[in-house]
Amino acid sequence: MNKLNIGIIGLGRMGQKFCTELVRSPLWRVTRICDPSAEARRIASEMVPEAIVSNNEDDIFSDPAIDAVGLFALADSRPGQIRKALAAGKHILAEKPVADSVAEEWEVVRLVEASDRMVAVNMFNRSAWYHHTMRDFIRSGQMGELAIIRICHMTPGHMPAEGHDPEGPPFHDCGMHYVDVARWYADSEYDSFHSQGLRMWSHSEPWWLQAHGTFKNGVVFDITQGFVYGHLAEKQTHNCYFDFVGTKGIARMTHDFRTATVELRGTSLTETITRPFGDKKIDVLVDTFGRSILAGHNLGFPGVRDSVVASEMSWRMLEDAAANGSPCIGSPETMDEIVAHRRTLTEGYSLPVWKIIDETDTR
Repeated sequence: MNKLNIGIIGLGRMGQKFCTELVRSPLWRVTRICDPSAEARRIASEMVPEAIVSNNEDDIFSDPAIDAVGLFALADSRPGQIRKALAAGKHILAEKPVADSVAEEWEVVRLVEASDRMVAVNMFNRSAWYHHTMRDFIRSGQMGELAIIRICHMTPGHMPAEGHDPEGPPFHDCGMHYVDVARWYADSEYDSFHSQGLRMWSHSEPWWLQAHGTFKNGVVFDITQGFVYGHLAEKQTHNCYFDFVGTKGIARMTHDFRTATVELRGTSLTETITRPFGDKKIDVLVDTFGRSILAGHNLGFPGVRDSVVASEMSWRMLEDAAANGSPCIGSPETMDEIVAHRRTLTEGYSLPVWKIIDETDTR
């Protein structure tokens, strides 16, 4: 089978993860890699010796042999790269968000939907086996009607000044994944919400936030997210779960970033399923995206519109938290201590050492 050729722009943490799965895939061939960092280019040459490595992204857009581009640098670089890719007739595989402002994101939606190119965005929850299992269970009627969605994702993860400024504070950079998946389960649009934030270590932006509210179909939700969960604990842990309550039964899931456990409690079915967590499910995304290009239609990859809705709603929830007052707890000195400590770690939660590609990534 002829493979699809892809050029990668950005070989940081996520770029390396994508590159690893694209090299493993029988559908893809990584032919070019671009990054402004000399160290990143050195790593690129080690990861894919046969690829052409450069610091000029236009080398990728101008190469007629390339079928798709992978955009894995920071959010502020993506709108221009998306414009170039569409103008060059390339399909696009992108990290989220697709831009660093909501207005620019909606302009990207307009451009993408006016083109005939396929654009997949890494909203990883939609590629997860456990979510498809629970959504199938909900649709089966075993739970009755879905009524309540509860999501919590707290880890000792990404800290201020660790390189994600264009992506925004945690409830946008990470929380938009959970804003998206709640909407996916509810199968409805957000209606009302109230948010409360906390400015941990007296940082200028909330590093913890909880939002609760309703969807237009009456389903209620609460989402709690923050990279605040015991950074300096002797032994780090986390608190992550999905909990779905119906009028007759429930479905819930917990994980340790390596193994996921789904519990289904229905009117005539009781089941516990434990399988590998699957990290970012990038293998699933690159496979679905490749098969979709070959088939000529979307076979189930998450698209740009859903990512932009999630991005906009997470920003609105952050703005609501600011309007409601985000108190400060802790000192900048403690934040500095945490950042310094994270620089010494070799394994942990979403470490800032971008060249480590196998650490737990908690976004």
